[in-house]
Amino acid sequence: MELSSEDALCLNVLLAARVQAVRIDESSMTVQGLTPRGEATVNLHPTCRNDQYLRLVRETLAEHAMGSPGGYPLHLRRWTRMGQLGDDNLARLLLTGEPEAVVAVVHAPGLTDEIAERAWWTMPSAENARRMLERDCVAQGRMGQVLAAYLVEYLPFEEDHNAIVETVRLLLHTGLVDAAARAALWSRGRHKKAYYVGFLELVPDALPLQLPARRDWEALSAGLEPLAAAGNPHAGALRRLLSGPGQSFLQGCAEALQQPPTQEVVNALLNAVGSYVGPLCSVAGEGAGVDELVQAAQSLCNGDAFAQPQLRELLTAMPQLKPEIRAMLVLSQTCETLAEPVFSRSTAAGSLMRKKLEPVVGPLLRQLSILRGTTPG
Repeated sequence: MELSSEDALCLNVLLAARVQAVRIDESSMTVQGLTPRGEATVNLHPTCRNDQYLRLVRETLAEHAMGSPGGYPLHLRRWTRMGQLGDDNLARLLLTGEPEAVVAVVHAPGLTDEIAERAWWTMPSAENARRMLERDCVAQGRMGQVLAAYLVEYLPFEEDHNAIVETVRLLLHTGLVDAAARAALWSRGRHKKAYYVGFLELVPDALPLQLPARRDWEALSAGLEPLAAAGNPHAGALRRLLSGPGQSFLQGCAEALQQPPTQEVVNALLNAVGSYVGPLCSVAGEGAGVDELVQAAQSLCNGDAFAQPQLRELLTAMPQLKPEIRAMLVLSQTCETLAEPVFSRSTAAGSLMRKKLEPVVGPLLRQLSILRGTTPG
């Protein structure tokens, strides 16, 4: 089997025209090339079954691009996504018409903004957009806004909750979305809690929906501010939690923890809570469950704090805040290990996962509520 003489001639003309990237449309049996002058199309005239003929076309393209007469080299298939491709191969890979070659390019450490533009023309997809935005040169280049705009438009159709988390993280990290887009992304979290994760991780004090400080903020801040200014980390952390941004963060965490869709989202939320409060005095040993944390924090606040001078200083100055201080200590040690006993025995997601997590999430929600002043301690 061989290409028809007409197709062989047209492909050779295309490849000789300083073509920058090639893609194959199997449904229309066409080969499209990106050239400095725009797009060029070759309509194929199969002399055998379409799949067999397309294999001949790909072999022709691979031989021209890579010097490989057998098609897209097998060793490159193995290296796809592994970051082992030389930078000098990237442009040539985009001439093979192989989707796997495009995937290899977008994962390559040597990806440039120019190569990203060609790869995007060849195979635009949400996954490729995410991988390319991970490269600073792409995010800060011409393609950054193009890829970000695509992801924002595509997100409402994304069903994979973990992909939603990753996409929002990238959009916030790169700073490629304006305030209006951020607000729109945050509002989607009312229906899909995965949207909240990136915000709570990356911009915890600048969430799109800002709440006022706790209603007793002025009186409490007056007592906490001198201690925080003197370097007391417990006073500083508590002051932050009671402020407007802190109350907004706590509210966002409470909403997200009530209906998390997947285990990955739960782990990310638990880690975000602990990171926001920050490392304070040790409450309980590594591997302690949430009930143990609550009991240990209660013991510290009831007298064991004499081993922690700065905690004792805060309790002495603000005894009325003992419930909030206890809740803060629990949250300071909140992380994904709290869910390990559940997740190590189950791969459940959705409502079944949430039911199994109730012994973990329930007490944490109570601590969040105490700090928000909606539940008495």
